[in-house]
Amino acid sequence: MDVVSTADVSPGDRFAFWREVSAKLWVPYDLARERQAEAGFEARVGISEFGPVQATLMTTMAHSVRRTPRLIRQADPEVFKVSCMVSGSGTLTQDGRRAEFGAGDLVLYDTSRPYVAELRPDDSTSRMLLLRFPRALLPFPPRELRELSAVRIPGARGVGALSSRFLLQLADQMDELTPAETARLATLTLDVLITALADALDTRNVVPADTRRRALTARIHAFIRDHLGDPGLTPNVIAAAHHISVRYLHRLFQREGHTVAGWIREQRLDRCRRDLAETRLAARPVNAIAARWGFTSAAHFSQAFRARYGQSPSEFRQQFPTLHGD
Repeated sequence: MDVVSTADVSPGDRFAFWREVSAKLWVPYDLARERQAEAGFEARVGISEFGPVQATLMTTMAHSVRRTPRLIRQADPEVFKVSCMVSGSGTLTQDGRRAEFGAGDLVLYDTSRPYVAELRPDDSTSRMLLLRFPRALLPFPPRELRELSAVRIPGARGVGALSSRFLLQLADQMDELTPAETARLATLTLDVLITALADALDTRNVVPADTRRRALTARIHAFIRDHLGDPGLTPNVIAAAHHISVRYLHRLFQREGHTVAGWIREQRLDRCRRDLAETRLAARPVNAIAARWGFTSAAHFSQAFRARYGQSPSEFRQQFPTLHGD
């Protein structure tokens, strides 16, 4: 992931620097912030390429962004943006609509038409995932897409919630992804976006069956990761949360060469392994780490860990130095 930050720029030049960064990353904008506040401006972006989708994790102080007809004539790459707020809140005005959005919400921008986006000044900093992609990748008529710009897709319910969960996890893990993982996520990220937009438009039949299936699988994976600590996470619970049958859930995992229970177990073991390697958690008992990630039996956890990694949890933990206070 490439990172650009105002940290190494002199305070008086930071906002001007941010204008240049924004134009290079996305499209030319008019950026504004209260004059007296410009000197203290701070922002940071991490950029990853997921195939045709550019993902930018942005942490920034409040400012406004204006895409004007003059700037559109100056440069129009015919791209859309979808933002997913990680923290903070803001507004988007486009095509006569005004959307207010907060953490977890999704909103679509069409950079080929004028809009104004603002981050709330009462939030000291905001964090959002911005996904930029060519308009041609969306399988929807332009008229229908025009109806979706500046429309809040709630991150708290329905398909929007499931898509939001996937994108929030993507934001959380972007700086840890390997090039191979980024490549694998490229198709999934676009599938999730298309499915969320199709649901908002109520045009699910436009989306190819393979795209819907991959997007559903990605959302199920994200749901499971969010609930690994729940010992009651079962195929019945997962299927009910996604409005599918348990039989179809098993079929989705079988297509990938997994079982539902096996995939959950692998994810839990991986989280336990990370915690056992974390020196800051050296004082936490092994059974407490196991319980944190949904294992109800210390003996079963130890057996599963040894079968997966070839050593007991305690033996694995001994490889890592312990932090000692002065």
